[in-house]
Amino acid sequence: MSNIVFQGPAGRIEAKFFENKDNPSAPIALVLHPHPMHGGTMNNKATYKIYESFAKNGFSVLRFNFRGVGHSEGSFDNGEGELSDAAAALDWIHNLKPQAQQIWLSGFSFGAWIAMKLIMRRPDIDNFITVAPPIGNPDYDFSSFNLCPTSGLVISAELDDIVNPNDIETFLKQVQRVENAKINYAKIPNAHHLFTEHLDQLGKLLDQYIKMNKTKNM
Repeated sequence: MSNIVFQGPAGRIEAKFFENKDNPSAPIALVLHPHPMHGGTMNNKATYKIYESFAKNGFSVLRFNFRGVGHSEGSFDNGEGELSDAAAALDWIHNLKPQAQQIWLSGFSFGAWIAMKLIMRRPDIDNFITVAPPIGNPDYDFSSFNLCPTSGLVISAELDDIVNPNDIETFLKQVQRVENAKINYAKIPNAHHLFTEHLDQLGKLLDQYIKMNKTKNM
């Protein structure tokens, strides 16, 4: 794992990057962290678990601090600037790994919202994983995610006191999918929003889904 810095729309962005140096065409993944104004950073435990799961499965994977977090320059921008940061980060890793066989996008909580917005703007994304997306919270608009363009996995926590899993389930039932796109859904029993006591269960779900859906000729 390397500490890196790349240029974002608001200045320098601090990041961690794991590179699969043995396979130039290994799939790539980007992982987005929770809300910057509530202590969210790229070192959040659930965010790291997602990052670790991709690395264990042979991906080159990037996680980074949104603008104004850690050593990333800029200041919080209510989601719009953070969406631009995520787009720049995806460009960075894709430019570095142009031969990648797949592109995956992932995020936790606020990061899941940003990921689901970016999915709608990037037809090159092959698969996604979002954990505890804040669906049902009036501060987050998910209306753009009205025709899911690619397959993915959505994970919720049964005892989440921030994101109601019932709101997530209702939303996913209503979302239209393009042909062959499938949204998988899993709920971790007894888990709370941060998954603090259930990171192992989260990791098992992630590992299972990634193994089943990553490119088969790695």
